[in-house]
Amino acid sequence: MDSMCPSRQELLKQIMEIDFALKELNLYLDTHPCCEQAICLFNDFNKKSQKLKNIYAEAYGPLTVDQTSGNTWDWIRNPWPWERMV
Repeated sequence: MDSMCPSRQELLKQIMEIDFALKELNLYLDTHPCCEQAICLFNDFNKKSQKLKNIYAEAYGPLTVDQTSGNTWDWIRNPWPWERMV
């Protein structure tokens, strides 16, 4: 792991914060679909979320099934949610 990479908990916290904002923006855009500012924010947060998830997957393994590699099923190699330490 790169020494500049945030800790697992810090990355997860950042991902959860950004994904929460994405969900809220999604709800807002459902009722305000022409709001250009919200669309830009959604697109920016979506890029940040994907970048952080890629960093996490590279350092600690995939968070979601769509981040697994095509040659191996490394999704199963990480601890299950109930096996993780708090």
